[in-house]
Amino acid sequence: MTSLTMRAGLWLVLAVLAVFASALAADSGFAVHMGIVALAALLVLVFTLRSADYEGIARGVLRMPDQGKYDDDPIRWGVIATVFWGMAGFLAGVFIALQLAYPMLNLEPYLNFGRLRPLHTSAVIFAFGGNALIATSFYVVQRTCRARLAFPWLARFVFWGYQLFIVLAATGYLLGITEAKEYAEPEWYVDLWLTIVWVAYLAVFVGTIVRRNEPHIYVANWFYLSFILTIAMLHLVNNLSMPASLLGSKSYAAFSGVQDALTQWWYGHNAVGFFLTAGFLAMMYYFVPKQAERPVYSYRLSIIHFWSLIFLYIWAGPHHLHYTALPDWAQTLGMVFSVMLWMPSWGGMINGLMTLNGAWDKVRTDPIIRMMVMALAFYGMSTFEGPMLSVKSVNSLSHYTDWTIGHVHSGALGWNGMITFAAIYYLTPRLWNRQRLYSLRMVNWHFWLATVGIVFYASSMWVAGIMQGLMWREYGADGYLVYAFSDTVKAMHPMYIMRAFGGLLYLTGGVIMTINVWRTIAGHLREEAPMTETPHDAAKDKPIVAQPHATPAE
Repeated sequence: MTSLTMRAGLWLVLAVLAVFASALAADSGFAVHMGIVALAALLVLVFTLRSADYEGIARGVLRMPDQGKYDDDPIRWGVIATVFWGMAGFLAGVFIALQLAYPMLNLEPYLNFGRLRPLHTSAVIFAFGGNALIATSFYVVQRTCRARLAFPWLARFVFWGYQLFIVLAATGYLLGITEAKEYAEPEWYVDLWLTIVWVAYLAVFVGTIVRRNEPHIYVANWFYLSFILTIAMLHLVNNLSMPASLLGSKSYAAFSGVQDALTQWWYGHNAVGFFLTAGFLAMMYYFVPKQAERPVYSYRLSIIHFWSLIFLYIWAGPHHLHYTALPDWAQTLGMVFSVMLWMPSWGGMINGLMTLNGAWDKVRTDPIIRMMVMALAFYGMSTFEGPMLSVKSVNSLSHYTDWTIGHVHSGALGWNGMITFAAIYYLTPRLWNRQRLYSLRMVNWHFWLATVGIVFYASSMWVAGIMQGLMWREYGADGYLVYAFSDTVKAMHPMYIMRAFGGLLYLTGGVIMTINVWRTIAGHLREEAPMTETPHDAAKDKPIVAQPHATPAE
């Protein structure tokens, strides 16, 4: 029996089992999800049987001629998926921001704020950010190890399996299927599927490093590996649960009370620390030197940055639980480690910015470099603000207010968004073998729309949050609270409109990026005055000659 026949048989069996599970489901949500699984399995079965070739528009877009050195097809798919899910997440974010300003936009039961809010967070973190991390990690590990992806069929399973996870999670939120855990809302069977996909991801990444032809393991791979391993550990522990039925969507968490809260925020803060920080720092350590054509400022500092960040971050979660039933010593421990995190975080920011030594003129002429610099600036600002907010006296004012929302989004939109946009703009012409991007001036428009959007968003939420905190703690001469909760909501209405406007600007920048990327893939070149003296020529892309191990090899 051939490998192709075995794979086809496996997907057929999975489709049949999913159909039976849908028919026997204990609830309608589980039935819908099993129907989605059956449909996905049948689609994979069809493509497996027709795997000899792609027809029509797929040729040249999803698949390029095999150039022998690297396996880039899953990376191309990842770039397209990143742009697609990014737009979906940004659109959902603007809509829920408008819902807070105009409650009549809550459309029951599927499109209310309670269901769309986790849809938005998961779309931007796991769909947009996750696809960016998978795609860039596959790109970086091949170039820095001078080796093709290990287990190419498994790499393709990782990509498509991850898309299925995203679809199951998103539809689950709209149907009300959730474990009600921040950043960990999917139910037990979706968690199991993600575990399988993540183990496959780890196997591909580690397998590629093991078969490397470059003796040195570049630091970006250290950050990617820590992100993959730690997220796996966090996911397994925090999502321990017992299903109420093997054919139903409901489950009960293994932990309860304060233990559940501590486990959740050990997971939640380290999801930020390793998914949204360590993984994106790996992108920074590869793409900033490559775009700037300069060596990393200090390779030793990058190693110190790595180990100090890894050891400190894992203990910082309890700062989310100040003034709760969590023991005071655990709260203080989280605060102390959070404050200590400021040092390695700024060490990484300084290392990234100082990499531009001798290339600062490119900030004026290269909008992609400008995006990278802005990303590092927001990384530095967020990693100063975060430790500050973890201090108990500050947290007593900021906690449960929109100040936290402003802090999260200045990091997510400024750091994660900007560095991802820059990576997409770097990768697209190279992956599709184009001379350059369709339009550098559109990148410039994207940069300014995104930057101004972040300013409107974050500043309005900072003002709203501090105002909330001060109004909530205002007592009159009689000892009673001066303001009702409704008073704070009314006072924040202008800030909510400003936030929605900032989100709309950011979304508009995303639309411009989508057009730019698509036109680049299609092979179009916009006639415009060049912003750089030497536009990128993919045919002449060469590795940087610099001190040993200071720059990513290619």
